[in-house]
Amino acid sequence: MILYRPVGTKELELIKESNYRRFPPRLAEQPIFYPVLNEQYATEIASGWNVKYNEDHRGYVVKFEVDDQYCGQFEVHQVGGAQHKELWVPAEELDVFNEHIIGEIHIMKEFPDK
Repeated sequence: MILYRPVGTKELELIKESNYRRFPPRLAEQPIFYPVLNEQYATEIASGWNVKYNEDHRGYVVKFEVDDQYCGQFEVHQVGGAQHKELWVPAEELDVFNEHIIGEIHIMKEFPDK
């Protein structure tokens, strides 16, 4: 399954430290890791929310692949329009989720503050 994730600079630095192979652990106030199912939705979040609210006013979209069979155990949630679909992975499952990433996490887009 191809997935996307909008990230800020701090999260991207942690991904880079893993040689683009893993997502960092969630913070205590983040019980869900939610990659999104399409680039359009990830772009909306990265260019809008990340650019507006991150202290460096930058946002990124990363793309990665996860084993289809493994992903089947997680619920897909539609949280808005038809394109607003997320895969909800409990934070405590993130280490195992990371083990099912195929290849590297790729930076697709970068958004600076305008």
